[in-house]
Amino acid sequence: MWIADNWKDYEVIDCSEGEKLERWGKYILVRPDPQVIWSTPKTEAGWKKMNGHYHRSAKGGGEWEFFNLPEQWSINYKELTFQLKPFSFKHTGIFPEQAANWDWFSEKIKQAGRPIKVLNLFAYTGGATLAAAKAGASVTHVDASKGMVGWAKENARSSNLESAPIRWIVDDCVKFVEREIRRGSRYDAIIMDPPSYGRGPKGEIWKIEDSIHPFVSLCAQLLSPEPLFFLINSYTTGLAPSVLSYMISIEVGKKFGGTVQAQEVGLPVTNTGLILPCGASGRWWAES
Repeated sequence: MWIADNWKDYEVIDCSEGEKLERWGKYILVRPDPQVIWSTPKTEAGWKKMNGHYHRSAKGGGEWEFFNLPEQWSINYKELTFQLKPFSFKHTGIFPEQAANWDWFSEKIKQAGRPIKVLNLFAYTGGATLAAAKAGASVTHVDASKGMVGWAKENARSSNLESAPIRWIVDDCVKFVEREIRRGSRYDAIIMDPPSYGRGPKGEIWKIEDSIHPFVSLCAQLLSPEPLFFLINSYTTGLAPSVLSYMISIEVGKKFGGTVQAQEVGLPVTNTGLILPCGASGRWWAES
């Protein structure tokens, strides 16, 4: 498992009965987590003195209950600063487990010894974009949500990366990749964090089990002659890490050689010493 254990402003304090107790800077949140199927005594003080609690509804979705929590605050990861805002479906604007991947590809970029162009697809609020830019890459950030791209720009400003070579694109990721292929564009690295399910601007259905392999095949056509890395993140239950590695091996490894690995990503739990699994990632990288 790849573990995001370099945080100072974030921690999973405890987990029990379908929920996790988290510290985001100086604020304590309780959020549901489908992986937490065990029950242990909730003795940590935060379980009773949280600043925000997301209550899952039996009918689907849910809602926040706040206790002295600001509408927005910030946390840091190394030299990056992220703006947090609790919003719909329990999210806060960052997936802290992804720091394990940020550290990995940042080193690849720094050690490349050449300019690196990164394409970040389904790029959300820009965690991977900012990590890549901070490491010295030029980045094309693509997300279909104008609001998410705006939030990512806000994080860039907070991280003193407003002047970094980042191209911000509000577009359907599949349509964008198809156009980039026609334009003859090339990238040295591709990052993607595709949703389990979604709809395009014209009602196109994205269902990850049906759409991900054709999309990876498309993206492979955008790789430069000497690509550096390829990263897929998945939060889809049932999509095993090995499936990610097979797809990357078929579409990238066969052409470029290199190394393919896939693992769960996870976060350490302070109170128990356990690692909370938080999805999976598949990585390809060139031989150094």
